[in-house]
Amino acid sequence: MAASNPSDAQIMPAGDKAIARAVAILREGRPVALPTETVYGLAADASRADAVAAIYRAKGRPDFNPLIVHVPDIAAARRLAIFDDRAEKLARAFWPGPLTLVLPLAEGANVAPAVTAGLPTIALRCPAHPVMRAVLKAGGMTLAAPSANRSGGISPTTAAHVAASLGDGVPLIVDGGACSAGLESTIVALRNFAGAPTGWQLLRPGPIDPAAIAALLGEDPLPLTDHAIEAPGQLASHYAPSKPVRLHADAAQPGEWLIGFGAVAGDDTLSASGDLAEAAANLYAALHRADASTRERIAVAPIPSGGMGDAINDRLNRAAA
Repeated sequence: MAASNPSDAQIMPAGDKAIARAVAILREGRPVALPTETVYGLAADASRADAVAAIYRAKGRPDFNPLIVHVPDIAAARRLAIFDDRAEKLARAFWPGPLTLVLPLAEGANVAPAVTAGLPTIALRCPAHPVMRAVLKAGGMTLAAPSANRSGGISPTTAAHVAASLGDGVPLIVDGGACSAGLESTIVALRNFAGAPTGWQLLRPGPIDPAAIAALLGEDPLPLTDHAIEAPGQLASHYAPSKPVRLHADAAQPGEWLIGFGAVAGDDTLSASGDLAEAAANLYAALHRADASTRERIAVAPIPSGGMGDAINDRLNRAAA
């Protein structure tokens, strides 16, 4: 479509017509923006090199940054990755849902090489959002789907965020409303040495508490020992507004837009009651509003650590980097 500004991006409300249109575009090898329970994803057929290349072009994404492949069920995931007992246990506990598993790539897996960025592993997630699930089912394909925004920018939690960031870079945005979780998935890598399980690592905090994963697997995570990029969201600077961000702010300084939390009131707030789940759901929308304000800088109130707080602080630290 020939669009001249972000408002021209085609937005269709979620429903049968939008799902059918999305599947038709995906089958042409073009990307579409779809809602998930975490953030909006820019989805394309994971098996087609041209379709995956279209994602990288639209996002301006570095090609060393791998993509998450969204699957309809565990059976589809098993065709792409080597599942051991730990993977089966995690998938059955947390799928469909906001957990991504980084697993050894299965021999002959039908994914374009750019999806894994040349790594011997693949990142897989089975999403819970009904729109994404309907497209996966109707299309009969697996979908690579990073966040539907320019690479490194604030993630989108509404269709309007996608349109403002990508404009006519995406032919269709399916509007499923605001994302319920509001933060990207928790990413867990299961480690193996010589075919034997050797622990797990938390590559990105998210809505699934790592304590619940540790309890299920019966062991704490291994520390991250290097800075290799194995999954989305590991770049030092990521999720960033166009303005400087100051964290742990109890009050605004001149020229700052303050995003509050709990007792710290501001121009906006993540959660006046101090609810971390509410704060997570509101985080990216608040950053979008701050970025669009007339103030030159952004300040964010302190967010307590632990559980969802760790995931929020991870995004904020990268936004401020």
